[in-house]
Amino acid sequence: MTSAYLTAITELLGRIEAEEQESIAAAADVLADQIAADQLVHVYGPGGHSNLAAQEIFFRAGGLMHVSAILDEGTLLSNGALRSMAVERTPGYGRIVIDTAGLGADDVLVLVNAYGINAALIDAALAAKERGVRTIGVSSRQHAERTAPDHPARHPSRANLHDLVDVAVDTLVPIGDAVIELDGLPERAGAVSTFANAFALNSIVLRTLEELVARGVTPPIWRSGNAPGGDEANAEFLENFRHRVRWL
Repeated sequence: MTSAYLTAITELLGRIEAEEQESIAAAADVLADQIAADQLVHVYGPGGHSNLAAQEIFFRAGGLMHVSAILDEGTLLSNGALRSMAVERTPGYGRIVIDTAGLGADDVLVLVNAYGINAALIDAALAAKERGVRTIGVSSRQHAERTAPDHPARHPSRANLHDLVDVAVDTLVPIGDAVIELDGLPERAGAVSTFANAFALNSIVLRTLEELVARGVTPPIWRSGNAPGGDEANAEFLENFRHRVRWL
C-alpha cells in the first residue's frame, strides 16, 4: 500500500509540474514584482488542513522572507476539528479576516485551499478583489467544478476560487482527496492535497527566486535557525520585517 501511495503522490506532483508551468510562472511574476518593490506577499489557507499550506512557506528555511502568513485561528484544527469545519462554512467569516488584515491595492494575497469552494475562502477572495488586492489561488479545479452547487461547504454565491483570482494554479487533487483503495474497506485512504499544496507553493517560490535573480535582485531567504550561522544570517534582515509581519 505504501508503494501504491508513493506512486499516486509522485504521479500527481509530476502532473502539476508538467501541466501548471504557465500558471506557476504567472504567479511567480506577481510575487517577483512585489518582492522587488520590498512589499510583502500574504498567504491565507482557510479551512482545516489547508492552514498547513500557509505555514508551509512562512518563516521557512530556504523560503522568502517577504512571505507573511495570515494565521487566523478560526479554522485551525487545534481549536477543534468540527469547529474548524463549521467556521470555514460560515458566510462572512473570510471577509472579516481580510478586513482585519487591512489589505489594499498595494498587496498580493495567495489563497490556498484543497477544494476551492468553502465560504470563508470565497469571502476572502471577494473581499480582496473589492480592495484591489492582486490574488493568486492554489486549489483543485476539478474538485471545485465537480462538487455540487448545493454542497453545504459552498459560499452562497456558489463561486469557485479559480474563477475569482487573478492567477489560478491547479493542484489537480481528485474528488475526495484520498487515492488508495484497500480490499475490505468501503472508503479510500491516503490523502494527497497537503503534498499537492506544498509542491505547488514551493514551485511558485522557486520560480519567483529564479525570476528575481534574472532581474538582478537578491531577495533575503530564511536560513534554518538550527543550521550553523542561521541566527546570524537571519538577524541581518529581521529589522526589515519584524514590525511588518504580524506573526513573525
